[in-house]
Amino acid sequence: MRDGAIEGGTAGLTSFRRYTWWTVPGMTVGVLAVFVGAWVLDGDVPLWARGPVAAALVVEAWACVVLLSRRLALMPVPDAHPDGPPLGLLIAAVGAGVVLAAFPLALRDYGLWPVAPALVVAVVATYLPPHRRRPLVASAVVLAPLPGGAVALLGGDGELVYAALFPAGLVAFTAWVTLGPLWAWDTARRLDEARRLEAELAVREERLRFAGDLHDIQGHHLQVIALKSELAARLVELDPARAAAELKEIRRLAADALSDTRAVVQGYRRTSLDDEIGNATRVLAAAGIDARMTLDPTAVAARLTDSARHLLGLVMREATTNVLRHSQAGRADVDFRVVNGHARLRIGNDGAEDHPTGLDGTGLRTLAERLGAAGGELTWGRDGDRFVVVATLPANPPYRTDGAAP
Repeated sequence: MRDGAIEGGTAGLTSFRRYTWWTVPGMTVGVLAVFVGAWVLDGDVPLWARGPVAAALVVEAWACVVLLSRRLALMPVPDAHPDGPPLGLLIAAVGAGVVLAAFPLALRDYGLWPVAPALVVAVVATYLPPHRRRPLVASAVVLAPLPGGAVALLGGDGELVYAALFPAGLVAFTAWVTLGPLWAWDTARRLDEARRLEAELAVREERLRFAGDLHDIQGHHLQVIALKSELAARLVELDPARAAAELKEIRRLAADALSDTRAVVQGYRRTSLDDEIGNATRVLAAAGIDARMTLDPTAVAARLTDSARHLLGLVMREATTNVLRHSQAGRADVDFRVVNGHARLRIGNDGAEDHPTGLDGTGLRTLAERLGAAGGELTWGRDGDRFVVVATLPANPPYRTDGAAP
């Protein structure tokens, strides 16, 4: 696996963030514009009240949007957001909220005055951990009936129940519709981060497996070569003929070590189609890609040699790597079946780049040459935003696993 293999799993998160932005900051501006804006434009409202409220409306909308946007950009943590809300913006939001509450309340508009304070409480609550957020909202709900209830009681206008109960309900409802989408956004980000970590762990696990294989091979051969070299050095003067034999054995061991190392690097060890399909399913899912596997039982039971399954496993590995690194895939499809006497492995994904790289060297071009030498074929290409790799090999190939003629 390669670095950057999980970069394609964030497209859905970006769309969800955009939705959350329109749901929370967008809703906040909409509520202020509809209710407070309509009050400002009402001809029955005195001019001495409309001017300050209009100015406070602009400040409140700006401060709430910036505060909520900054909150969306913060990574969710279990206890609190250490950065906290910017003090200047918070003071501006509170000051504007006081103005937007005081003037309507002075004119006994019991339905409008709690709108801005409820939004300010909800915005501040988004920056607090749950154990501090709940007391804040509960306190605001308990205190909300007091200003309107006091004005209604002193004015004797018969609106005491409405003036006392409506603000409390509005504060609770505003906190709910603001904190709910942000909680969902925080949960989605945590899940995305968990998928990223899982994919990174899968990559590290594969690297550790490779490092372990390489260590076992190199350690064994080098240890034997060191012992043989020491023995040959001692025998040079005592028994030159035996020393020469030991030197030939050292040369053979070095050649074996080189051959085994190349085998590990080229993926000969532990590389089979069944294993690679299982690994692909796990790694693609960890990267947030919807992986659909269709395995025809006839193909699974087909009489394929170990060499053929090895080649198809290499194709599966290379195609999976290309999906992770060279696309912004949201879905990948793997289909393995027997068609006209040939085992066919088809891997397709969406979100393909216009000019995918990585097709040279030990990539698809090299695999195409190897499948061609084995009597098969490897093709690949783009169809719109989809990239498809198709590998075929004879189900009953006319060659043995050792590569010799029958």
